[in-house]
Amino acid sequence: MRRIVITGGAGFIGSHLCDRLLHRGLQVVCLDNLLTGSAENVAHLFSNPQFSFRHYDVTEYLYVEGPVDAILHFASPASPIDYAQMPIETLKVGTLGTHKALGLAKAKSARFLLASTSEVYGDPEVHPQSEDYWGNVNPVGPRGVYDEAKRAAETFVMAYHNTHGLDTRIARIFNTFGPRMRRNDGRAVPAFMTQALAGEPLTVFGDGSQTRSLCYIDDLVDGLEKLLLSDYTQPVNLGNPVEVTVLQLAEMIKDLAESQSRIEFRPLPVDDPRRRRPDISTARRELGWEPKVGLQDALLRTLHWWREGGPHALATLPGRPAPRAVVEPESLEEPTATPAAG
Repeated sequence: MRRIVITGGAGFIGSHLCDRLLHRGLQVVCLDNLLTGSAENVAHLFSNPQFSFRHYDVTEYLYVEGPVDAILHFASPASPIDYAQMPIETLKVGTLGTHKALGLAKAKSARFLLASTSEVYGDPEVHPQSEDYWGNVNPVGPRGVYDEAKRAAETFVMAYHNTHGLDTRIARIFNTFGPRMRRNDGRAVPAFMTQALAGEPLTVFGDGSQTRSLCYIDDLVDGLEKLLLSDYTQPVNLGNPVEVTVLQLAEMIKDLAESQSRIEFRPLPVDDPRRRRPDISTARRELGWEPKVGLQDALLRTLHWWREGGPHALATLPGRPAPRAVVEPESLEEPTATPAAG
């Protein structure tokens, strides 16, 4: 592989993939409409001649000039707050965007990797969740736009694989955290960290007994890279099988941050999963992959990033240095390639 297209490449996971693949000596084309991504996540790459950024909505006709060896489809809002505020955009990128990206992969004879999610399992009745579990999803609930969009995306991928012989991969990504997460995206780790560092109450929904399995971003990117380069075409769970309650997580972050914040309980959101833990037997067997970074180490690394400035949303925190200014490239105004009419 020489040239990779990453949709949603300026997002949390996508930007880390850009870093990794450029480090491997590949050319990377990053497409992002910056709806939930940020130019700040990839600003350090603008001077790299192997990297190009295009302000692009992948739900429109999708075109990239020249050869493409692989397309990694990571474009999508990915947090409860995002898809509550942008339900139509979430549905469109999971369906229309996936269709457009698959069409580009077919035209370029490129390998295609879909960033799916543990949300395809919904509020699971099977624990832990293995890839052969079909899930328990409420299609008309507040999380349905994301859950069903990703389920439809997986169906699109397998249809192109079976009908057109497209070389495809599906990663079902469980809760992942690390540097470059947004402060107010609604997920537990950034919420607890910013609250703890600001001396604000840590807001725990329900009684905090619901569980999550948290994977550090470096481990996830390792798994994605191994999946991309593998020959395995069925869905693969990528996540950390170590399970922790939300209340335990809040207390751990509070202690690591040496915060005096109190813990405040709030009503549990509708359809919030009670338990979430991946069965990663397939990843171990087919990819030789499992997480290596322990939860405490990963939390400390992420806390360090926030203390060093973190996202620009933290600039007002007392005692925290302001982040670097970001000079946005001209390509943020217009795509460098104009899509053909279609």
